[in-house]
Order: sequence, then C-alpha cells, then structure tokens
Amino acid sequence: MITIPMAVDVAALKDTTLLNIGIFVLFVAVTMIIVLRASRNNKTAADYYAAGRSFTGSQNGTAIAGDYLSAASFLGITGAIAINGYDGFMYSIGFLVAWLVALLLVAELLRNTGKFTMADVLSFRLRQRPVRIAAAISTLAVCFFYLLAQMAGAGSLVSLLLGISDWGGQALVIIVVGALMIVYVLIGGMKGTTWVQIIKAILLIAGAAVMTLWVLAIYGFNLSSLLGAAVETSGNPAVLNPGLQYGKSEASKLDFMSLAMALVLGTAALPHVLMRFYTVPTAKEARKSVVWSIWLIGIFYLFTLVLGYGAAALVGADTIKSAPGGVNSAAPLLAFYLGGPVLLGFISAVAFATILAVVAGLTITAAASFAHDIYANVIAKGKADAETEVKVARRTVVVIGILAILGGIFANGQNVAFLVALAFAVAASANLPTIVYSLFWRKFTTQGAVWSMYGGLGSAIILIIFSPVVSGGATSMIKDANFALFPLSNPGIVSIPLAFFLGWLGTVLDKNKEDPAKQAEMEVRSLTGVGAEKAVDH
Repeated sequence: MITIPMAVDVAALKDTTLLNIGIFVLFVAVTMIIVLRASRNNKTAADYYAAGRSFTGSQNGTAIAGDYLSAASFLGITGAIAINGYDGFMYSIGFLVAWLVALLLVAELLRNTGKFTMADVLSFRLRQRPVRIAAAISTLAVCFFYLLAQMAGAGSLVSLLLGISDWGGQALVIIVVGALMIVYVLIGGMKGTTWVQIIKAILLIAGAAVMTLWVLAIYGFNLSSLLGAAVETSGNPAVLNPGLQYGKSEASKLDFMSLAMALVLGTAALPHVLMRFYTVPTAKEARKSVVWSIWLIGIFYLFTLVLGYGAAALVGADTIKSAPGGVNSAAPLLAFYLGGPVLLGFISAVAFATILAVVAGLTITAAASFAHDIYANVIAKGKADAETEVKVARRTVVVIGILAILGGIFANGQNVAFLVALAFAVAASANLPTIVYSLFWRKFTTQGAVWSMYGGLGSAIILIIFSPVVSGGATSMIKDANFALFPLSNPGIVSIPLAFFLGWLGTVLDKNKEDPAKQAEMEVRSLTGVGAEKAVDH
C-alpha cells in the first residue's frame, strides 16, 4: 500500500490569485474574439438559434459534450465521490446511462420533426397555442434550475481560488459570471456559444485526462492502491461500498431511487441539450453527433472516478469540506496538490469555461423558447419577421441573465451536482412524458400534453419547495426555517410517474381528437427524416 501524506495548504491558494485571474482573463479574451467572429453571420433566426445548421457531426458532438459536461460533472461529482465514495459515483453512472437513453430514443426523432425548440415538435400535430405556452414555461423553468447550479458552482470555485469566504464577495463573482454569459449570448448567438462549448470540451477533457494519469502514476497505475489509499486517508472503508449517503434509512433509499429516475430520464428532456441537434444540416450528422458525444462523455465520467478517489486519498475529505466552496472544491484542491499554482490556474480556467459555456447554452435555449414559441407563434401568431424575433430573443437573454444571477446568489453553497439533479427531475417531470407520448402514441391529444406538462412541472416544483433542500436541514437553502413536509430531496419518484399518468388521463378524457393525417405525417418524418431538412429552414 502506497501512502501519500496530505500536503494541501488551503491558505496558500491565496498566493495564486493573480495567476488564476490571469489565465481566466486570457480564456475570456480568446473566446470573446471567437464569439465576435462568429457573430458576423448572425442574420436570420436560423443563424441565431441554430448556427445556420452549419456544424458537422463531430463538431456538434464535441459541443454536446461541452454542453452536457457542466460544473456538476467536474466540480460536483468529483466532490461527491471524494466525500461519499461509491454513492457519489452514481451521479456519473446516471448521467452517462441517461445520455444513451436520450440519444438512442429521442434525439434524432426530435431533430427530424422540430425547427428550433421542443415546442416545434409538440405543436406539429397538437394545437399550437396551448402546447407552445406550456412548453415554453417548462423550458424556462428547467433552464432556470440548471442555471442555479452553474451560478452556485461559479461562487464556490472563485471563493476557493480567491479566498473569498464572505457572502458579498461571492455574490460579486456570480454577478461577473452572469454578465459575461449575457455578453456571449447577445453577441454570438448559437454559433458563438457552440464554439465556446467546443473549446471548453477539449480543455476540460484534456485537463481531466492529465490529472487522472497523474493520480494513477502516483499509485503505479494500480487502481486498487488508489482505492486503498482513499480508505486509509478517510479512515472509513464504507467509501468503497454503496449506502454511505443513500443507505442509512428507508427514506434515503427512496431518495436514491428518485435521484436515479431523475438522472436517467431527465437528460432526454433537457431543452438546451436537445436544441443542439438543430445545429447540424442532416439527420445523418445528428447520428454522428451521437456517437462522438457518447465517447467523449463516457471517457470523462471514467476520469471522475479516479479524480474523486484521488482527491479523497491525496487531499482528504476533512480538508475538502472545510475549504471555501466546500464539496465543490475537491477538483481544484487536487489540482493544487498535483501541479501547484500552474495546474490549479489551468483547471480553474477550465472550470470557469465549463460554467460559462453551459450557462450560455442554457440562456440561448431559454431565450429562443420565449422569442420563438411565445412571441413569434403565440403573440404575433406566426407573422413576426426574423429580425424582430431575434431582437426579442436578445432582450430575453438580459432578463434571464439577471434572474439567474439573483437565483445563483440565493443557491450559493449548495452541492452543484445535487442542484443539477433537481433540474433533471423538473425536466423529466415537465417535458419527457409529453415528448414520448407525442412521438410514440398516436391518440395523444393537446389536453393530455397540457395536463402532463403543467402537472409534472407544478408537482416537481411544489415537492422541491417542501423538501429538505429548501428548509429543515443543515445544508438547506433556508437554514432558519422548517416547512419540509416532503421527506425526499429529489421529487422524481413522485412527479415523473404523475406526469405520465396525467398525460394519459388528459388524453382519455379529451373529447377533441387530433388530425390523423398530421399524426401520420409526424410519424413518417420522425422515423425517416423525409421532409425534415426542407421544413426546418422555411
């Protein structure tokens, strides 16, 4: 057994502040130049929302990986494994399996039947006004929950790097990240956002690979030695076994099942991931995106296992929990242990890039949903010109950015991976049943869609409000209150089946049947792609 003494001096991180800021500023400057160059061709709605459908499958697959591998994947999961061992790795497994479900069952079908947003698919054979309003509301809600996680990650990361532990300093950091996000999306649209995501994916996977190989080299490329060192440092053999976090009570076991449902089913309904499939010209390129992204994402999640246990062995759970940023500081602390200020600066810049790329993708998705679904198709009744629609989208970006900043300040200090799991639960509850029914059930009606979306969204949010996440616990958002009536932290086990049931019930009780010709056309287009390319660009 190889034992490595812990040597991470958290206070010494303050000496690296200028280097960290310098690397981050360099990244922002390079990506801003790229975004400015990309913005030159933003002339139509298709350019702004879908990058003119100009990306290849490999480029889009890399961007999908960049969009999907968020701060939760890098900061949150590494920290969760370092603290909770096996139970923390369940996030990685859940996220990866979820990706397979999303891509193999839903993504290409949506690409063939949609134009810019999820609501395009739903309104293909259902009544436009009610389903577009419901889909836009659910999209905005999911994006907002996801943005909370990314903003909280930004606060945690910078509090560690700059030694900022007071609330005001962390709030200022979240404001800066939010402002950068708004600038990226306002200027670059989807094309600029995509290039930021591609650069970020390459940097993130490369940085994680370097750290993974470094950790394995310390232990002679023997995974057993690494796991043994993690047990020795923590003094707790349970870090290698299931149940450390979710096996202590019946409620925690149910919570784990709820988390698993949310992770596996939520990805197939995340609007910002699904929207990426509209940036490629053909369904063939969409399939190529699938293969490319699965490889990149799968490799990265294997890295998190080594990084998490490496942080547990080399840094120690107590050091991680006591550092500014808490659980989310595991990856930066491990980088500082391995490579000192230089590697920490690089990994920190990558983490910032991760946050900026994901929030940019979320913001443009939310803005497109409001401008395209609510303004262009509901308020203007399809008569709005592309220029006006894009103007509305840009104004929406500013509003969403401000709301995300305020929400991120409120959620600062929460585990990032956990907050993302809540976003997945909301997505799986509000969107997935309607998407599945629309694609695979011929009898599905508008009433079923509306009942499912509002019922799933409402139940998920209500259960979160009355859960230990918000009040009644040591790590709750509101620590001084206790109105936690729902015992589970993740609502998925209740809200997801309820949304499926409401979709079925609403359809069965609906006296208005949908146009069978439209249903047949959608089925043919979703499965074959016939007519899809022509429809999305007109």
